[in-house]
Amino acid sequence: MQTLSDMAVEVLSTADGRAKCALGRRHAAAWLAARAAGTALPIGHATPPAFPARPALPELLDPRCVPRRRPGSLIGRQALLHAVAHIELNAVDLHWDIIARFADQPMPMGFYDDWVKAADDEAKHFGLICDCLEAMGSHYGALPAHDGMWRAASDTAGDLHGRLAVVPMVLEARGLDVTPGMIEIFRKAKEAGTVAALEVIYAEEVAHVAYGSKWFNWLCGRDGTDPKDVFHALVRRYFHGTLKPPFNAEKRADAGLPPDFYWPLTEDRAPQNSA
Repeated sequence: MQTLSDMAVEVLSTADGRAKCALGRRHAAAWLAARAAGTALPIGHATPPAFPARPALPELLDPRCVPRRRPGSLIGRQALLHAVAHIELNAVDLHWDIIARFADQPMPMGFYDDWVKAADDEAKHFGLICDCLEAMGSHYGALPAHDGMWRAASDTAGDLHGRLAVVPMVLEARGLDVTPGMIEIFRKAKEAGTVAALEVIYAEEVAHVAYGSKWFNWLCGRDGTDPKDVFHALVRRYFHGTLKPPFNAEKRADAGLPPDFYWPLTEDRAPQNSA
């Protein structure tokens, strides 16, 4: 019988974006159907790759080398959507990776349910944005993307607390801050299909941040540590920079992130050495 960890590694080892997401959605459906039936596939143990398989394109550049384009132009809006597609594809891998990489840690079954659901959502989001790009005469891979997104996974490969702090509670929370502005850009351009896709993503990303917050707080409760203090220490250790306002305080609160978690991290402070 294929285990959940085997499924995760299979997704991570699939290079083509559409194929990766289709496979991930099939595996998610199988897991969730088994859970709904009152059973569960075994979690198992499988070694995830250090880097997920990726298509030949887009070309991956240093973040500082990716061209910046004004969103008021068609190519600018295509570039913005291309960046979103790249984020969503990375998110698919990040959520399957957390399942396989930390399968040796004792966690409740709800932990796996949440990240399977999140991975399924991200696969759907990638498809939605790819459809929008193609409707605009472009496609995923047509423009370069940056190679820095997997750094959070690499840096936290041995630290579940750190992974939860940096990926859902910092990187995905940033999506809650910036997506309303993106929606307004495409609304002004009268691109209703893209607006509808981004609104779906915006609504569902709150849950992904909430999963991170829930399990981070659960781990801290098990450890008997203060979640806020631990969060600040881990973000300063693993996140390369400071958090930048403005923040979407309402949606962050809905996801379980109070202001005293993120505002202190806006102060200029060099990240601590991860060694």
